[in-house]
Formats: sequence, C-alpha cells, structure tokens
Amino acid sequence: MGFFSALMGNAGVAQPSELNKEYGVLLAEGEVIEIGFKLVRDVFVFTNKRLILVEKQGLTGKKVDYLSIAYKSISRFGIETAGHLDLDAELKIWVSSEVQPSIVRKFNNQVNIYDLQRVLAQHVLG
Repeated sequence: MGFFSALMGNAGVAQPSELNKEYGVLLAEGEVIEIGFKLVRDVFVFTNKRLILVEKQGLTGKKVDYLSIAYKSISRFGIETAGHLDLDAELKIWVSSEVQPSIVRKFNNQVNIYDLQRVLAQHVLG
C-alpha cells in the first residue's frame, strides 16, 4: 500500500499470517482469518464467523476499539467501484434495519472490491 494512499484513508490488503500474529487472540475456537485490509492504523478483518473492525485511537494507538459484527446481523451491503478520476472503491454495510450504512470504508486500487464483495456474499447469503 502506498504511503499517499494510506494517508488518504484507503485500505490495502493485509497478509492473513500478519493479522493472525496480532489479532489471533480475538478468535474463537474454530475461527480463522480469511482476508483483511489495513488502513494507516485501523484494520478490517473477515473471519469465517464474523467481521472484526479494529480502530486504534489516540496518538500512540495503544487504546484499541474492537467491533465484531456477526454476518447474520448484516442486512445488506453494496460496493462502488473506482472510476477514472476517483481512484478508490467503497464498501457500505448496513447492520440490522438501519437506514444509513453502519460501516463505510474506502479501498485503494490494490484491493479487488469484487473479491471483497464475494467474501461478504458467501457469509451473509450463507
């Protein structure tokens, strides 16, 4: 992931082995990380059981907020592909019956947004 893209808040693909080292302690028995994406300090992790959002807070990043969303709680999701002038793709996820998307994340061109959508579809549509 390029430094400029990271500064703009776009996510790039993170290696599952790297994610397992840092976030393996969060996993339930039988749960495995399938794919993950890193922003500058935040992480977006898809496991075989749930979606985990990791948000590092403060200047040092020592305070961390972990948000787990069961796939069955996701009522809908959408993607917006990158254009010629707009170089980032976007993922929107609605939890339960919320009117506005609960989660909105931008991804740089290193992320295949269709693969990301496929992972969500496999889990949400069951």
